[in-house]
Amino acid sequence: MDRSEPRLITSVEHGVATVVIANPAKRNAMTLAMWGSVPEVLGRLAEDPAVRVLVLTGAGDTFCAGADISTLREGVATAHDLAVAAEEALAAFPRPTLAAVRGYCVGGGSQLAAACDLRFAEEGASFGVTPAKLGIVYPASSTRRLVALVGPATAKHLLFSGELIGTERALRTGLTDEVLPPGGLDKRVEEYVRMLASRSQLTQAAAKEFAAGRTDRDAHWAGEARGSTDTAEGVAAFLERRAPRFTYTTGSIG
Repeated sequence: MDRSEPRLITSVEHGVATVVIANPAKRNAMTLAMWGSVPEVLGRLAEDPAVRVLVLTGAGDTFCAGADISTLREGVATAHDLAVAAEEALAAFPRPTLAAVRGYCVGGGSQLAAACDLRFAEEGASFGVTPAKLGIVYPASSTRRLVALVGPATAKHLLFSGELIGTERALRTGLTDEVLPPGGLDKRVEEYVRMLASRSQLTQAAAKEFAAGRTDRDAHWAGEARGSTDTAEGVAAFLERRAPRFTYTTGSIG
């Protein structure tokens, strides 16, 4: 594959899966093929028991400048459906997900970042939700997710205006969870996701579903807890003053 070809680059190391959005010629804009590949890539990583955390980031100094506008000529409806499918696949990923953002995180880029559980950004990053600049109706599911994340007033500002906001406002409104100084993002993300990878997947998976409103899964997770050794191991490790060795692994959320 030509290294300049738009693509998603994946790797797994120390329990952390990294997915890199790579289309450097267009600030990592998402082509239709890239949108379409997201569910397959995430499905494969979800089935890998070695994966305990997922990091989504962009190649170089940009996260993602949104959809590749030239591909919209092939059909706005097609792009809309592929983007929603990619976003929903990311939101449903059964393990913790974190967007590591530097540079532009705009349009479809913000859509993907919002679908992650957490977002860490480097100072100088810019966020924007820009369909109003193109006369595009933002998906209902994406709008609800944005409102849940930043509140209705900020969501309306972003959607009505299409203006970009910086990391200070993004942090204040909840669009990002941490802002790191230049050069500090990679180290902080690496430390944080390795910590997440050491924690109980049982706790994380249940919390992720409950936070998403899946209260119908209470009985399911009570059963999973009864059948897991994670609680006994966590208590024993605490009393013995050692790091726990959790063994519970999750599959796809259903």
